[in-house]
Order: sequence, then C-alpha cells, then structure tokens
Amino acid sequence: MERHELMAASVASAARGRGISSEDVERLGAAHTLAMEPRLAALQDDHDPAYLHPARTVLVLLQDVGEVPVDALCAAAVHESERADLRVSPDAVRDALGHRVAQIVSALPLPRDPRLLERLVTLDEPSVLVALAERLDQLRHAHLHRDLSWWRAIYDEATAVWVPVAERTHPRLADRFRHWHRTFGRRLEKAG
Repeated sequence: MERHELMAASVASAARGRGISSEDVERLGAAHTLAMEPRLAALQDDHDPAYLHPARTVLVLLQDVGEVPVDALCAAAVHESERADLRVSPDAVRDALGHRVAQIVSALPLPRDPRLLERLVTLDEPSVLVALAERLDQLRHAHLHRDLSWWRAIYDEATAVWVPVAERTHPRLADRFRHWHRTFGRRLEKAG
C-alpha cells in the first residue's frame, strides 16, 4: 500500500472515530484522492513534505479541533497555500465536491496576501479553522526549506497574523501555533 493510501485510511479511521457518517467519510476520501492527483503527477519522492500534506491537514482538524463540518474537512484536504503546481482547480473542486467546498477554498487567503489578517478574521469559523490547520501543517515542515530569507518571512507573518488568529479562534490550535513559533524562532536564531 502506498504512503498516501495509508494516510487516507488514517483519515477515514479518525473521521469514523468522530462519528462522521460512512457517506461523509467517502466524500472525505474523494477529497483526499482529488488533492493527491497533482501531487502524484508532480512529486517524485513520497517523502517530500508536500506529499502527505492533504491528509495531515485534515488530521489536524479531526484530532485537535474535533467538530468540524464535512465540507470544511473536504476543503482542508484540497487547500494548498504554498505551491501553485499542487493546487486543484476550482472547477475540479466544485465538480467533485460541491459548491460549498469550492466556496470555502476560494475564500481562503494565501500567505503573503497584503490583506491576510483582514481576510482571515472575516471568514466564518469553519473556514478560518481550515486556513489555520493548513498553514500549521505547512509551517511544521518549513525547516526543510533551504531559503533562510523565506524562514524569516514566514516567521514574521506567523508572528503578526497566524498566531494571533489561532489565539482568537481555537485553544488547541493556538497552543500548537505558539509551540511552533517558539521552536522555529530558536531554530531561526541558530541559523543566523
């Protein structure tokens, strides 16, 4: 079994453990499959951090947040904030997962948006949870990126935007963002 298939099984198990219906677990599986299509085409290494990103993002929501609407979970699977080549087209999202999922994904701001904070705080709660979970997973793997100027940029953005938004949205996500912020800050200091 491929690594992404094992992660899909983990997502399904976690979703069932949260009481999500079989029909919605199947929908979530379809979202994960859709999110994996560009990854399977673009990534040669199944250990690339981007490879398992869709499932990890959904697991953050299922394990750390708990009650999240299935449309938001599906949006979390297909949302990709860093790499344009790994994004699923809005039409494909709408056709496969429905209008509400496509609406959530299209409303999510991308990092480095000059109006990022404003756009995040005006989202409905399920959408901001999706944005936070997706960003948290991206940040947790940021140390693998080799560009130190990018490290500084994402750390500064997290300080100004992501940590405060997490603090006002969800206590467990806030804890996780603060932990990442402390740890990455120390790593950044050492890197110079």
